[in-house]
Amino acid sequence: MRFALIIAVLCSLAGVAHATPASEPHKAYLTLIIDDLGQNLPRDRRVLALPGPVTTAIMPDTPHAAEFAREAHKAGKIVILHMPMDPATGPFAWHPELPIEELGKRLDAAFKAVPYTAGINNHMGSRMTAQPAAMAWLMAELQRRNTFFVDSRTSAQTVAAAEAQKIGLASVSRDVFLDDERTEAAITTQLQTAIKLAHKQGSAVMIGHPYPQTLAVLERELPKLKAQGVEWIDIKLMISVRSNRAMAGHGKDGTYR
Repeated sequence: MRFALIIAVLCSLAGVAHATPASEPHKAYLTLIIDDLGQNLPRDRRVLALPGPVTTAIMPDTPHAAEFAREAHKAGKIVILHMPMDPATGPFAWHPELPIEELGKRLDAAFKAVPYTAGINNHMGSRMTAQPAAMAWLMAELQRRNTFFVDSRTSAQTVAAAEAQKIGLASVSRDVFLDDERTEAAITTQLQTAIKLAHKQGSAVMIGHPYPQTLAVLERELPKLKAQGVEWIDIKLMISVRSNRAMAGHGKDGTYR
């Protein structure tokens, strides 16, 4: 009788352990965006050869924007428009003093310059992304186009992601810049920072550039992600994982500030 009771208790405990969510491995997701593409085809093609779902952010005012967008799309990579914003210059760049009509014309021209665009992120933009009216207009326009927004967070004053969140536009915000310092040692450190953050909060969004040092580190280190308990996912899946909620570094209780 006593033996049967012990067996029953052990079986009950085993069932509870099996059903407890805490017994499941913690998920850690990373996504990677490479900015400033379209300037140099041989260099940019190294990005397409990276072993996973890299997002290609292509500048509209580069000589190979359309050609590289087509190559990236053919290679199965997500293409986004790397939209120039003040203090960036050029025919597509957004500036705070421009009327909405002109901002719309420049955005439309940029979309036409980069085919297969699924979403956009800002190139520079520290002044522009702090403009509530312009950002609210942009998010509504992106929603009309069925595209998403990635806030590069080039300024602590950005309101872009907050405006996207207000209307439920699919969006996500950058957590880690990989290569503000262009040395392989510094870039490796930043990659490890992103991996640790992914383990801590469940996900991390990285932005890098097609510098030789960055590509060398990524080619060497990205194949090791699985062994570090990290899953590399594309930007659309990352938006789904985060469900438009702000991370701790972007806001409070899931709301962008």
